[in-house]
Order: sequence, then structure tokens, then C-alpha cells
Amino acid sequence: MLATLGELPSGSGWAYEFKWDGVRAIVAVDGDTLTAWSRNQRTITATYPELRQLTSLLRQPVLLDGEIVTLDAAGRPDFGRLQARMHVRQPTERLLRDYPVAFYAFDLLQAGGRSLLGEPYHQRRDRLAELNLDDPPRVRTPDHYTHVEGQALLDVAAEYGLEGLVAKRLDSRYQPGRRSRDWIKTPLRLTQEVIIGGWTPGEGRRAGSLGSLLLGVHDDQNRLIYAGHVGTGFSDHALADMLHRLRPLQRPTSPFDVAIPREYARRATWVEPVLVGEVEHRQWTGDGRLRHPSWRGLRPDREPGETRRA
Repeated sequence: MLATLGELPSGSGWAYEFKWDGVRAIVAVDGDTLTAWSRNQRTITATYPELRQLTSLLRQPVLLDGEIVTLDAAGRPDFGRLQARMHVRQPTERLLRDYPVAFYAFDLLQAGGRSLLGEPYHQRRDRLAELNLDDPPRVRTPDHYTHVEGQALLDVAAEYGLEGLVAKRLDSRYQPGRRSRDWIKTPLRLTQEVIIGGWTPGEGRRAGSLGSLLLGVHDDQNRLIYAGHVGTGFSDHALADMLHRLRPLQRPTSPFDVAIPREYARRATWVEPVLVGEVEHRQWTGDGRLRHPSWRGLRPDREPGETRRA
């Protein structure tokens, strides 16, 4: 179930959760058997072996919804640190040591072989709390708030550098695969998923490397439309890794269905539009371009076909 972007709702009938900056995951646990899936239904069990800690905490089969995060020195989710793990099928001992992940469970979809999808959110949350899934720092059931003003919590999220809030109707049923206004997400930072359609070469210090990525999103007619370019937010390692991923995807023609500005097209190296990433930005311009985007990282848990303007 997916949240809809919107203004923070107020009044009774809502619960508020902090929005965690990580990778969404569905996790099934049955005895010693654990399987985890990403949002695009790819099996990611081997990528995050830390999740096996759940098998020692549970005494019944369950299906959990939650977020996989990597924490910074202050204990806050850090999406940049998680990038080191997202693309690795079999992490090394060094990666497990230097970039450990935690699982934040925020919904319970099945328990003891019984589906809870038709039960209201507040009952699913009560059942989740009964599991006592709190074994810091690797497993947590984060708090939800029903008697606090949403704006006060959003101020707390801003103070601690968190991503924002998700408001959920107390009586909402779980709707798998649907984006519903029963869940409203209010981020503190604007982010946008994008498709990489090409790149331009770097200059100066970046000569011989990547200068900027050419970005696209699908419109209502499913055309890939140019959404701007991004050249900031990359570490040297990220630049080298990106070029390594893009070179095998080169193609002779533009993947965009609408022509892009000549100053970028004439220097572009085009690629197959199969890689999805995420940028942070200030706003959309009147001509449909991202204003001051900054690169956040690749999103292997997303499919190109679902990439639309947020």
C-alpha cells in the first residue's frame, strides 16, 4: 500500500508516523525461514542478511511491512549510506560491519496464518505492538502517534533531520499495490524518482568523467519526457560507479519521446532508459523541469514504468 503526497491532515481519526528514509520491504517470517521483497517484488533476502534477526524474535508466522534503513552516527536513517548496500546481492563482511542495516516494522499484514488486510490500521498496529519487535539497533517498531498534533510532529521531524511524516487513517484497511489517500505523506524535502536517459561529459576537475545525468519521467501518455539534468550530489566513487553502469547501456539515439534542449543533446551519450534514480529538488519549473536538483542515488527497488512526476 502506498501513500499519496499531500498536505498534512488534521483533526481526529488520524495516526502519524515519522517517514523513514530507506527502502520499503515486505518480510515473511515462518520459524527459521525468512524472505524479503522490495517494492517492485524482487527478492532481497540475501542483500540484507541482518533481517534474519527477526526469526529469533518471533514465535508465529507473520508478514510484515516496513523500511530497511542505514543509520548515521546520530542514529538517524541516512539514504546515502544505504546506497552502499542497495546494489550488492552478497554483501561482504566489511560492508556488513561498516554499513549495517536496521528494519523498522510499521505494519502487520498476516499473523499466525491469518490475513489482517481487512482489519483497520489501529487494530493491525495493536497486533504489531504485541509482537514486541524491538531489539535495537537492528529491529524496531517505531512509535505511532494518535493524540499529538501532526504539525508539532512535523516540527520535531525537521529539528532532527528526518524525512517527514506519514498520516494514516485509523480505520483504513490495507490495500496492497494501491496508492490511497487513506495514507498521506508530507515530506520536508521534495524528492522525485527519475529515469536516466543519457549523460554529458564532465569538464575541468571532472574532465574524462561524467558531468551530468539527463533525466526523464513518464507523462500521462506514457511518453518519456525530459525533466532536466543533475550534476551535483555525487561523490567521486559514485561518479565512477555510475559510468561503469551506464557504458554497457549506450545506444545511438535518444530514448526521450520529446526532443531535449540542443545544448545537452549535442553532447549527450544516450543510454537505454532502464535505471531509476532519485533526486532532491526545490520545485518544478513552469516548463516541466526540476529546479536545482541534487542526486540522491539509484533506486533498484523501483521500475522505470512506474516513474511519474510526483
